[in-house]
Amino acid sequence: MIRPHQLLVQALVAQLRVTLQAIDDYDAAITAVAMRLPDYQLFAGLPGAGSILAPRLLVAFGEQRERYRSAADLQNYAGVAPVLERSGNKSSVHWRLACPTFLRQTFVEWAGSTIPRSFWAGAYYERQRAKGCSHHAALRSLAYKWIRIVYRCWQTRTPYDESVYLNALKRRGSPLIAHLATTARTT
Repeated sequence: MIRPHQLLVQALVAQLRVTLQAIDDYDAAITAVAMRLPDYQLFAGLPGAGSILAPRLLVAFGEQRERYRSAADLQNYAGVAPVLERSGNKSSVHWRLACPTFLRQTFVEWAGSTIPRSFWAGAYYERQRAKGCSHHAALRSLAYKWIRIVYRCWQTRTPYDESVYLNALKRRGSPLIAHLATTARTT
């Protein structure tokens, strides 16, 4: 009884080694292609993007800047934008079901990786959670915000700079700046 299971485990380990090698080969090929694309540095410089999410974000935006007329077009297409349904006196908000789920997953995963790497993103996430949002709803909300920011950088071919964004929030009198100031005083 033990010997057949031992043989099965040995066969599975051999298959896993081949699979892991194939994954490494794909990762190397993706990195090589991504680094040759003109916008790669724009996405590689984003907080939390790294070698895995930068190519995925690059593909999400693409090379044709006229494809999306606004950040809202991309937010809707990716399924990050909330959907408001109204009927009579009732209204409800839910997330978009008909969308490329891997694209939505890319934005949500990246938004989650920015929380410890971007001062304002961490504060924004904490603020959403304090409002009663679930973890996933707060991440989608953060992804929604990030898409608007990165869309602008992508359109103007300008690398993201956290200090520029924080100054823009300050100029607009954003409530997030007040929250950031409160957070900075208490830590």
